[in-house]
Amino acid sequence: MQPQENKMGTERVSKLIASMALPAMFSMLIQALYNIVDSIYVAKLSQDALTAVSLAFPLQTLIIALGVGTGVGVNSLIARRLGAGNRDAASSAARHGLILAVITGLAYGLVCFIIMKPFFAAFTGGQPAIYEQGIRYGYIVTTLSVFAMISIACEKIIQGTGNMVIPMIQNVAGAVVNIILDPIMIFGLLGFPRLGIMGAAIATVTGQIVSMVLGLCFLFLRKQEIEIGFRGFRFELPVVGQIYQVGLPGIVMQSVMSVMTAGLNGILAGYSATAVAVLGVYFKLQSFVFMPVFGLNQGALPVMGYNFGARRRERLMQAYIVSIGAATAIMALGTALFQIAPGIMLSLFLSSEEAALGMASPLLSMGIPALKTISLCFIPAAFGIINSTVFQAIGRGLNSLIVSVCRQLLIILPAAWVFGKWWGVNGTWYAFPFAELVTLVLSFLLLYRDYKEEILKLEA
Repeated sequence: MQPQENKMGTERVSKLIASMALPAMFSMLIQALYNIVDSIYVAKLSQDALTAVSLAFPLQTLIIALGVGTGVGVNSLIARRLGAGNRDAASSAARHGLILAVITGLAYGLVCFIIMKPFFAAFTGGQPAIYEQGIRYGYIVTTLSVFAMISIACEKIIQGTGNMVIPMIQNVAGAVVNIILDPIMIFGLLGFPRLGIMGAAIATVTGQIVSMVLGLCFLFLRKQEIEIGFRGFRFELPVVGQIYQVGLPGIVMQSVMSVMTAGLNGILAGYSATAVAVLGVYFKLQSFVFMPVFGLNQGALPVMGYNFGARRRERLMQAYIVSIGAATAIMALGTALFQIAPGIMLSLFLSSEEAALGMASPLLSMGIPALKTISLCFIPAAFGIINSTVFQAIGRGLNSLIVSVCRQLLIILPAAWVFGKWWGVNGTWYAFPFAELVTLVLSFLLLYRDYKEEILKLEA
């Protein structure tokens, strides 16, 4: 197949991104929904259980970081090689991506098995209930991470060819299984034993297994633009290097969020367990806003990468403008929701004891101003996410890394600590919009440099 025959090089850009992004956005929304539902059910057990899950969140996001970072590298390499008309090289990138997913998943599971107890001990001194529930939940969702890794690899490989519907089916199926199993396993319905927080973990892993199986079936049993077969396969380090040229910055960039969350948990734990729970609830709720934008990112990345590989500047820039407009609209709606109805959203996560307190609930009294403050970062974040998509599409993943490290480590953690010292726990929430505004300027400076050095040299 010649490059010009692929829809990513011929179809109207706005229609193309819509057709590719909408399935990904829908599947990401479903994923966000099951993350929220998972925490809602856990919160009904107790606030200690909710805090335990919040403390485990950095370890879970690190799984996603490793999977998505590697997958983005594979996705970008496949799209660029297809754009250049090299199907065999694109197929080789896909095979390497699957092998790397297995290796990474097994290694991460082993590391988490070793560090789980010391990790929770560092954040739960004097709170044995949170510690015990945390390690029970954490052991299950992290040591079995290989299933999530393979699932993500299948998703990114298929997306790299321009097919967004199959990954949507894969993700939605896994999420629906998780949502159905959550109440059954947590509360012991339909003859199942009451497993509490362990039930939530088992439901999560079961959903990941379903998603992985579907992804492998779609990848190996359906005809694809690339060929997935390991007969005569040779593991080539140069291909791995090309994957991680984009993927490693993506891994580090996503991993930084885990470090940021752990750091913020450490800062907030100095105030109260409620502050940690508020942060955990925020991350669950904000995923309902950010996930559609990340879905947009997944639809736009192969379009941008393909047209960069095909040296079509006009289509690349059209994809950028369309993506910026859509991301800003989504984030504006999210900001309005967080400003208007924070109490309604937070009330979903109240235990029966806290619900009886009404507005006197610690989670509500602390969480309402927190959500209003943090959501001020949403619209600037839209520009930052799409700028990072361009960096990844043109093979400048290091720029995404620089911006992410600045936003989520070098700026937000010191700002949260300083603002907390000045204004108390409510001051820590202002670190989010502050960090986003500073790094927004940085991302545009880097994008301007790349535009002059790389994009302007492409054919109009």
